[in-house]
Amino acid sequence: MTDRQWQTLLAVIRGEKPAKPVAGFIIDSPWLPNWFGIDILDYFTSEEKWFAANRKAIETFPEAIFLPGFWSEFGMCTEPSAFGAKSIFHRNEFPFAEKAVLGMEDMDRITEPDPRTDGLLPFMLNRLRGAEPRIKDMGHRVRFSVSRGPLNIATFLMGTTEFLTAIRMMPDESHKMLRTINRFLIRWHEVQREAFPDIDGMLVLDDIVGFMGGDDFREFGLPYLKELFAADVSVKMFHNDAECEASAPHYPEIGINFYNPGIQTPYAKLKELTGGKLAILGNIPPRDVLAAGTPADVTAAVKKLKAEAGPNPEKLVFSCAGGMPPNVKTENIRAFLEAVK
Repeated sequence: MTDRQWQTLLAVIRGEKPAKPVAGFIIDSPWLPNWFGIDILDYFTSEEKWFAANRKAIETFPEAIFLPGFWSEFGMCTEPSAFGAKSIFHRNEFPFAEKAVLGMEDMDRITEPDPRTDGLLPFMLNRLRGAEPRIKDMGHRVRFSVSRGPLNIATFLMGTTEFLTAIRMMPDESHKMLRTINRFLIRWHEVQREAFPDIDGMLVLDDIVGFMGGDDFREFGLPYLKELFAADVSVKMFHNDAECEASAPHYPEIGINFYNPGIQTPYAKLKELTGGKLAILGNIPPRDVLAAGTPADVTAAVKKLKAEAGPNPEKLVFSCAGGMPPNVKTENIRAFLEAVK
């Protein structure tokens, strides 16, 4: 992200009216490799191809803010790998982490990893360190530390159904597991900030809050996210593209100031739920319109969002709901950006 883009993002989050509408997307391994013309495994294992794919996106769509920008990641295997989860990588499929906690009786046995040395995390950092000089030569900087959230990691380690059952049947053990994961996450974001002093934002992704009712979220989600987002950074970005009506009213209390939602809740309702305190990154349909639709469909969806939000809205970065999905074509992104203009 360039200095100009960063300042634009900060202004949007502060609620200042932009001179023109702002567009941006979360981009990572579900979209970038195949759009660039390589297999997903090549994207993960070749630093040159990873860098070239990110550079091409930036150069092809210079008017878009890409978040978090040069995301060094290994899909959903990233954080679970540090806890010992077996990571499975096929040539051109999304990677997957197998369960590391096989039963409720094992929940309190997980230990806190060292993010400097454990799993795939040192490979993430080293890839980004190696690329940072070229990133800066392009006029960009590493602005965000990134992680999945504590509930998301718990469900990868244990299974979604199993963990959501455990919070009811074994709440004490569930809290112990979440505390261990959260201590690790706090340190992981610290390690990223130590490695890259330009970082002044954090992105946390956790869709599992959308699978919880209000009471469960307040007990098992809110306190851990609030502790995690206590970091001293300017941009506190949260991605949850599952249901959010039970959790979103609490996001300002947690410290979140920039939210990437799903399609379940219209923009106007999101503003109501959050008291207008959050900037929103969203939220036209990602799969059915941006990926599967025609350029005309994309244009219509953007115009619909603009009609709802107003022609020059505060606290809105025009985007799709969630991250950029697989199979989005160049012409659809160009239609999106043209419609935003």
